[in-house]
Amino acid sequence: MAAPSHTSVKSRDTVTTLADRWPILGQRRPLVVYLCGIVALDLIAIGFFAASTDFHWHDLLTFVALMVCGAVCIEATRRLGMPAGVSRDLLSAWWLPAALLLPPVYALLAPIPLQLLLQKRVRETVVYRRVFSSAAISLAGCAASVLFHAVVGDLDGLTAGAGGPILVAVGCAVLFTVLNTALIAIAAHTAVPDTRWREVLWDRESLLLDVVELCLGVLVAIACGVNLALLVLALPPVVLLQRSLLHAQLQAAARTDPKTGLLNAAAWQREADTEIVRARRTGETLALLIVDIDHFKRVNDTYGHLVGDQVLIGVAATIRSQLRDYDVVGRFGGEEFVVLLPRADVTEARRVAERLRSRIGRMAVPADDNMVTVTISAGVAIMSMHGDDLIELLAAADLALYRAKELGRDRICLPATPVPPARRPGPEAAPS
Repeated sequence: MAAPSHTSVKSRDTVTTLADRWPILGQRRPLVVYLCGIVALDLIAIGFFAASTDFHWHDLLTFVALMVCGAVCIEATRRLGMPAGVSRDLLSAWWLPAALLLPPVYALLAPIPLQLLLQKRVRETVVYRRVFSSAAISLAGCAASVLFHAVVGDLDGLTAGAGGPILVAVGCAVLFTVLNTALIAIAAHTAVPDTRWREVLWDRESLLLDVVELCLGVLVAIACGVNLALLVLALPPVVLLQRSLLHAQLQAAARTDPKTGLLNAAAWQREADTEIVRARRTGETLALLIVDIDHFKRVNDTYGHLVGDQVLIGVAATIRSQLRDYDVVGRFGGEEFVVLLPRADVTEARRVAERLRSRIGRMAVPADDNMVTVTISAGVAIMSMHGDDLIELLAAADLALYRAKELGRDRICLPATPVPPARRPGPEAAPS
C-alpha cells in the first residue's frame, strides 16, 4: 500500500500537482540535481567554445550537410515509429564526424537539431529526457573532439588514410561511446538505485551496436573529409542499416511491456511454456510466482498516474535485480507481475518471494514532498505439487495470491500455507 512519509498530502481531486506540469519534479532529488548539473555543464561548454571559435563557411557547410543527412535518416525511418524502449538509431554516424572534423562547438551543437526532430517527427517524450540526452551526447562529443584535435591537429592525415590519425579517431570514437553511455547509466541508476550496473551499462547486444556505430562514424568522417559530396554515397547504406536495426528493435519491443521493460503477458506465456516443457523433459523442479502491488489504485488516486508509473517501474526494476538471468519475469497487466523460477523448489521459491517482498517494501518513490512506499502480496505455486501445466500453475498461484490478500496483504502464500510478513522497524503504514 502507499505510505507517505508522514507529511501533508494534496488530493488529486482538488489540486493539480507540479509533477503533472513538470514531470522532472516527480523524480528523485539526486536525479534532478544530476540532470540539471549535466545540462548546465553543457550550456557552459557551448558558451565557452562558441566564444573561442572562429567560424568558417566550410565548417558551417560541413555541419549543415551532416545535420541534413541525420534528418534524412530520421525521416526515412519515421514511418516505422519508435516505441518506448527503442533508443538505438545510429545517429552517431553523423555526430561523430562533426566531432572529428569540426571544432568542438559543433559537436556540442550537433545533437540539438536532431533531438528536436526526433521529438517533433518521430516520438514525443517528456522534454527533460530529450534535453538530458542531448546534453550527454554533446559533452561526450565535445570531449572526443577536443582530444582528437589536440592529438592530430591537421586533418590531412585522416583524409589521406594515414594509420596514426585513423587509430586516434577510433580511440576518440570509443571515448565518445564510453562517456555517453556512462552519463546515461548514472542517470538510470540514480533514478532506480536498486538496478544493477550491468543492466544500465552494456550487454552483448548493446556493445555490438556501439561497435557498429563507432565504425560508421569513423568511416563517414573519413569520406566527408575527403570530399563533402561523398556524403551522398554514405547516406543510403546508413539509412538501410538504420531501418534494419529499427525493425529488429520493433520486433523486440513487440515482446516487451513499454512501461516496465519486462516481457509482456503474451511473450511471458510463450517463454514460460518453453521452460515448463523443458522441466517436464528433464524432471527438474520449477516455481511460479504472481506478485501484486497492494492498494495500487490508492497511489494513482492520491499522487497521480505519473507517480504510479514510477512505482511500477521501480517495482519492476527491483524484481529484475533480485532474480537470476534465466528467470522469466513479465508484467501480467495493471499492477500484477509474474515470475517463473526454473529449478526452484518450495524452499527456494519462498526465499525468493520473501526477498522480493522485503526489497520492494523498502523501496521509496518521491512525490512532491512525500516518499511513496508500497508493499506486495505474492502467490507461489510449484510444478507437480500444485499443477502440471502453465494454466494449472497460474490458477494455483492466483488462489494463493487471493489468500494472501484475504489474510491482510504484505505476505507470501502457497495455495494452502501462509507465510506471515516479517516486522519492519518504523511507524505503521497508513490503513487501507
